[in-house]
Amino acid sequence: MVWLIGKRRGKKIARIEITGAIASETRQRVLKALKTIEEQKWKALLLRIDSPGGTVGDSQEIYSALQHLQKKMKIVASFGNISASGGVYIGMGAEKIVANPGTITGSIGVILRGNNIERLLDKVGVSFQVVKSGPYKDILSFDRELSEEEKQILQALIDTSYNQFVHTVAQARNLSVEAVHGFADGRIFTGEQAQQLGVVDRLGTEEEARRWLAELADLNPEKAKCVTFGEKKSPIKRVLPGQNQIDTNLTWKSARDWLEFELATNGQPLWLYRP
Repeated sequence: MVWLIGKRRGKKIARIEITGAIASETRQRVLKALKTIEEQKWKALLLRIDSPGGTVGDSQEIYSALQHLQKKMKIVASFGNISASGGVYIGMGAEKIVANPGTITGSIGVILRGNNIERLLDKVGVSFQVVKSGPYKDILSFDRELSEEEKQILQALIDTSYNQFVHTVAQARNLSVEAVHGFADGRIFTGEQAQQLGVVDRLGTEEEARRWLAELADLNPEKAKCVTFGEKKSPIKRVLPGQNQIDTNLTWKSARDWLEFELATNGQPLWLYRP
């Protein structure tokens, strides 16, 4: 845990990095870091988001915590290579958003995925006997088609989550709901297009986002360096702390996040993500 007191903390910027799929592990880490930042009374927070999205509830909880912190400090989000769907949702918790011109963002929408392997099971002679408490308890089972009633139930669920997303973007970016509906159809767009749509404020790097945040928080952009909270270290970096040039992002961080994401949702996730 990072502890800075007095003038040292007042001249620095707190930073949190959100990478990979947004699931329970990400939520726990980020919320813990946000609580520490609030307790230590930092003046500014820089969010670095590099995520394709994640589960609805986890994204909403992080967003709500950021909304709360906006009342106490300046928050700027920096969109990296990709900040889509759930990444966008979290970004809405920042006062200002900066993206690279080529950042892949957007994908505002919700998708519920199920698999139907009924015909394959028939070929190998496998069937399931189901005893259930209600007609919809085995909804999205992989051994049968959805009924029309089940499709309506799931579509209503998707529509509700989608409308929550749209209203969040509209409120955070000071846009009309109708305007957000115009581009919130699951499409992805670049950072440059996002600026034209009003989803981001400026185009620039993380460094430029840091400098802008320093100005907003009345800090010296030349001297206000970042202190990263809640940083995850890969097994290689824990064993070899000096090997900062080893790219372990894919093998240790992203792979673990994606595995947790799939297992936690049991293969039937309600995603703020669209590949």
